[in-house]
Amino acid sequence: MATLTTASASTPTPGAQEPLLDVRDLSVVFSRQGEKPFTAVDGVSFSVRPGQTVGLVGESGSGKSVTSLAIMGLLPERGNRVSGNAVFAGTDLLALPKGAMRERRGRDLGMIFQDPLSSLNPVVPIGIQVTEVLERHKGMSRKAAMPHAREMLEKVGIPDPTRRLKEYPHQLSGGMRQRALIAMALACEPRLLIADEPTTALDVTIQAQILQLLKELVRDSGTALIMITHDLGVVAGLCDEVNVMYSGRIVERGPRHELFAAPRHPYTHGLLGSIPRLDGARGEPLHPIPGSVTDNLPWAHGCAFAPRCSQPLPVCREQTPEFEDDGRTALRCHNPVEVPRGH
Repeated sequence: MATLTTASASTPTPGAQEPLLDVRDLSVVFSRQGEKPFTAVDGVSFSVRPGQTVGLVGESGSGKSVTSLAIMGLLPERGNRVSGNAVFAGTDLLALPKGAMRERRGRDLGMIFQDPLSSLNPVVPIGIQVTEVLERHKGMSRKAAMPHAREMLEKVGIPDPTRRLKEYPHQLSGGMRQRALIAMALACEPRLLIADEPTTALDVTIQAQILQLLKELVRDSGTALIMITHDLGVVAGLCDEVNVMYSGRIVERGPRHELFAAPRHPYTHGLLGSIPRLDGARGEPLHPIPGSVTDNLPWAHGCAFAPRCSQPLPVCREQTPEFEDDGRTALRCHNPVEVPRGH
């Protein structure tokens, strides 16, 4: 393996655009009375540049959504401890007072949640839900904001937007509800958009349309996008850089094409081996990762993935692997998958 240097976050390459969001050593610990504290996010570091799409990938329970909620200041006020930094355009979001953070959300930071039906207010028309964002953050009157709301619905591809403004969430299809959420998130032209599993509840046709919409929005507006998903197909078609998370930590990072062509961490290798491939031989079986995400070794006592790993060494259960970062790719593993020659 090439010699790497240990670092907490990727180092920008010479001439690269400065990060819009720079997350460093982010940790989230949940505490409940009478129970042992649980570390959901453990020293996560990554950055996002303007116009870049960065993926956070991993199985359910890996800490992806908690990471995004911590950045957005949406975790419950009690029962958790957040530490580290999330510097957005020179300001540490984690250090902002609640009121200042509320002003940032919706104006500079937008978020698309997983379930549009539960995220939208069922008793308020779609138009009013979009205009509320503009009224709060742009100081517009509802009358002045309504044409802009119509324009946003049209921009995200909702047919007959004038009629849809007056309709309620239950009157829209799943795809249109998700588009309405995207319209709300983009109404104030935020500089950073976080999409948390935005296509999970949609069929493949609508999913493809939503992903294409996000790709075009990033391309046309220069908005930075963090895509949180367990679906590697989504990552393959959308993300520039991929961060693979396991048990609260990033275990591998790299440009999309490099990571997909030659995954080095056994977990990444397992994720890619467990999904169907269109170019694979017919009848070839999938190779699921053995065990469960609950089969974790505490990071303080070794590699958390060791109980499920296909090639563990004794050191994997005895010593925590360092996060080795060369500024382009990063890896946390004692025994990485051998990269074929030519990569």
